Amino acid sequence: MLLAGNSIGKEFVVTSFGESHGKCVGVIVDGCPAGLPLSEKDIQAELDRRIPPQPKIVSGRKEKDVVEILSGVFNGFTTGAPISMMVKNEEADSSDYEAIKDVPRPGHADYAARVKYGSFNDYRGGGRFSGRGTVALIMAGAVAKKLLSLFDVDVLAYTKAIGNVRVGKSLSFEEIRQRRYETAVRCPDLACAEVMEEAIVKARKEGDSLGGIIEIIALNVPAGVGEPLFDSLDADIAKMLLTIPAVKGVEFGAGFKAAELKGSENNDAYLMRNGKIATLTNNAGGILGGISSGMPIIARVAVKPTPSIAKEQQTVNLSKMEDAAIKVTGRHDPCVVPKAVPAAESALAIVLADHMIRAGFIPKVLKERK
Repeated sequence: MLLAGNSIGKEFVVTSFGESHGKCVGVIVDGCPAGLPLSEKDIQAELDRRIPPQPKIVSGRKEKDVVEILSGVFNGFTTGAPISMMVKNEEADSSDYEAIKDVPRPGHADYAARVKYGSFNDYRGGGRFSGRGTVALIMAGAVAKKLLSLFDVDVLAYTKAIGNVRVGKSLSFEEIRQRRYETAVRCPDLACAEVMEEAIVKARKEGDSLGGIIEIIALNVPAGVGEPLFDSLDADIAKMLLTIPAVKGVEFGAGFKAAELKGSENNDAYLMRNGKIATLTNNAGGILGGISSGMPIIARVAVKPTPSIAKEQQTVNLSKMEDAAIKVTGRHDPCVVPKAVPAAESALAIVLADHMIRAGFIPKVLKERK
């Protein structure tokens, strides 16, 4: 049976709904084990990380994003029933989009969506294809992260690069954990974060935008997680990461640099460490043959520059079928990388929760209540 592309997962199934300028954005999580302590406070803590506090580098749209859990939680614990959650859209301004509904914005999904859905799609603010959709991802990710934490799995993400400004020094996992949300750009290297912020402000003043790189890490994932061949762990992680709007590339471990290495340089040699099997290096990024190796899972995503820019761009007028020009007005982020950091954490957490349930590392009932 063919299903619409709004759900993902086999055991921990996530279904998102809502559009950027609709009444709400929401998500349904089906398959979360019963007995997980969960409250709206847990979800809200993750949602509050989505919007950086520095107004110079973010959109002027300020949604409160107050989560409501509608089902699946009773007396402070998950019941095993579907968990449905939503946040209302209260600050949407659709006025700018009426004037350009027939003029697709370069770099956006406007034209492709119009063709696919026969012009019935909600074009306001990008509709279903807006970065606003990451709110649903983060809500589901909050559940997944809470679940994984019971099994000592920790998921971290941070901004590694903005434009050509890149973290140059090695950062410990503890530094990343403690500092990644201390800066507006979500970079734990405080000195580098200042330069990144300056680059974003400069691009905005020029009517332009910047992209960047996010690194995502999962610690303490046991070896043996993954379902080769077609549900390989890295394949499913890559698919989920690519659902984040603006993500255009994914790599694991050494990634594309592995193409420049010799086998003797790229292979991760095994050794015993504290009575456990480990590897001397981690060029594989913690996954081999589509299965977790027990080493930290390390992935990176390339995020494109925000396509909504003030500079004039060439496009077409679909109602007149002639060339046209467009200057995108309204409230837009000059760089979406900082907002995408918690979304990337959530994406990895969701896949790990699904696969750890499938592999039997997480039971379907966490603790029977007496």
